[in-house]
Amino acid sequence: MVYKPHLFLYTFLQGRREISMSRADRIFIDNMKDILENGVWDTDYPVRPHWADGAPAHTIKKFGIVNRYDLQEELPILTIRRTAFKSCLDELLWIWQKKSNNVHDLHSHIWDSWADETGSIGKAYGYQLAKKSIYPEGEFDQVDRVLFDLKNNPHSRRIMTNIYNFEDLHEMHLYPCAYSMTFNVSGDKLNGILNQRSNDMLTANNWNVLQYSLLLMMFAQVSGLKPGILLHVISDAHIYDRHVDIVKEVIAKPEHPAPKLIINPNIKNFYDFKVEDFELVDYEFETLDKKIPVAI
Repeated sequence: MVYKPHLFLYTFLQGRREISMSRADRIFIDNMKDILENGVWDTDYPVRPHWADGAPAHTIKKFGIVNRYDLQEELPILTIRRTAFKSCLDELLWIWQKKSNNVHDLHSHIWDSWADETGSIGKAYGYQLAKKSIYPEGEFDQVDRVLFDLKNNPHSRRIMTNIYNFEDLHEMHLYPCAYSMTFNVSGDKLNGILNQRSNDMLTANNWNVLQYSLLLMMFAQVSGLKPGILLHVISDAHIYDRHVDIVKEVIAKPEHPAPKLIINPNIKNFYDFKVEDFELVDYEFETLDKKIPVAI
């Protein structure tokens, strides 16, 4: 179906306040300052992650960071540095919609380091969401069960997913970092809790926040609900040693108002969403003139 942006009738975050800066920026900056000022280094211990040159990738960390994002206020996307919106959304759809574990189904190369010669990342992420279980109403995979409950039993306190499957960990090329979502309907709003065991704050924090905000928005739209609160619970929030100077540069940059997000209102089935059904309006962001190394 072809449609034009000016025909979009449904816009999240209608009332962006012109003078207010992005709350996502403020949360991110506060988290980073807290880690740098009060965090604990792991340099005295052997670590699994390493850099491309083989050197160990050490971190400074804080335990137990919890952030709250109100999706009625703004789309939580950083403006002090660019978050690659389309790639971010594409990866989310790869996991939750395609339920894939093969990088050939993904349009970016962010998973290439963990893929084997066939493109598989093992029994991780989308593979786990696609596994079916038996319920009184029949057989469902994890995504379809959430969608079923949101339409048929929205006030259940049992609507959740979990991809940290212990019996399959030995066949995962990378254990899931963001591993569990709990969905909760309050009135006409769909809220969610994202549980994350480990978060590389510079490269992945806002990426994950944006992804699961978009997931809540999609699930809300196809379920006749409004997106509410995303609560992000991080066990180990860390900054890698080679990221420290970059972090200091990023959090010193000017902040901008959050952009508006427009979603095609004609989509009523989660599996019909495409990247092209989303449009960012007035996304202002600061640039970073250096490549961020990624620990593997």
